[in-house]
Amino acid sequence: WAGARVLYLTTLGRRTGRPHRIEIWFAVDGGRLYLLSGGRDRSDWVRNIQVNPRVTVELGGETHSGVARILEEGTPQDQRARALLVRKYRTTEDDLADWGRRSLAVVIEFPGEAPNQPQASSG
Repeated sequence: WAGARVLYLTTLGRRTGRPHRIEIWFAVDGGRLYLLSGGRDRSDWVRNIQVNPRVTVELGGETHSGVARILEEGTPQDQRARALLVRKYRTTEDDLADWGRRSLAVVIEFPGEAPNQPQASSG
């Protein structure tokens, strides 16, 4: 999982209940996936998980069901998520420092499951 560049995240629409699928950057650490929302809580996918935290992740030919939650800003887990994502994607041409500071961090956990024993992704 750690070597993949993107994953596909499916949430359920907060009003329609229909699947909403996006491609998004991610980092892996300790069996958890971390995402950053540049649109913060204005992003549809974030609004969807606020109503229903159950998500589906497609990565590396596998599909897993997980539970997403917004991380409290300033906590060690929030800071770790930001650092992992900026480090993984710093090789892009974009300036990621601002993105890493201002985005909303989200964690996806897989209760009772260790999908493919993911390793920390450092790029």
